[in-house]
Amino acid sequence: MLTFYYHPLSPFARRVWIALLEKGLAFEPVVVNLNGDQFQPEFLSLNPFHHVPVLVDGSLRILESLAILDYLEAQYPTPSLVPQSPEAIAKMRMVQMVATNELMSQLPPWVLNPEPTQATEELQRILTFLSEQLGDAPFFGGDGISLADITVGTVLPLLHRLGLDFNDYPAIATWYHQITARPTWDETNPDDASFAIWKRWVSLKIKRRQQQIARAS
Repeated sequence: MLTFYYHPLSPFARRVWIALLEKGLAFEPVVVNLNGDQFQPEFLSLNPFHHVPVLVDGSLRILESLAILDYLEAQYPTPSLVPQSPEAIAKMRMVQMVATNELMSQLPPWVLNPEPTQATEELQRILTFLSEQLGDAPFFGGDGISLADITVGTVLPLLHRLGLDFNDYPAIATWYHQITARPTWDETNPDDASFAIWKRWVSLKIKRRQQQIARAS
């Protein structure tokens, strides 16, 4: 039995949660309260870096969401969440890394701003890139969803919920409606009260980080 340590409001954990559901894998969910449980010795023995997700499969412990996604695909390949051709695999991983390294960094200003704001030049660049990767296909992996869709699909919907529209990006708008209509997205989607908690949680983390930087300077 797989054991999945997560918090339902973590976008990184949600990636793995969706993949587990899309693959129809049985797992034991263990919610880690991020108000302190992540610093307890029991959890630190699993992840010394005190964050979720963590997946345990027998004697194997895996940290970091992208590594977990790769493991699930290799160990439980049916149904597949990876396209077949080398070119498509490269595009999938490229989209995953852009979502992780570039798109995630666009969340803070949208969380801190109580009113819908305008997409920055950098965010427009990212959305243009993602539109190009989609092309005319329904998903980033082609006709079926891939790990790229799962990775982007836990970030773009957050930005949309914070006020970003996709009016200038019809390919992304179409993709967004298709991906969020899937049962796995609906099952893992936080309700309004939970989403408000997530915004407060992220806002506090951002402000604490800003204070640390100010003190260090």
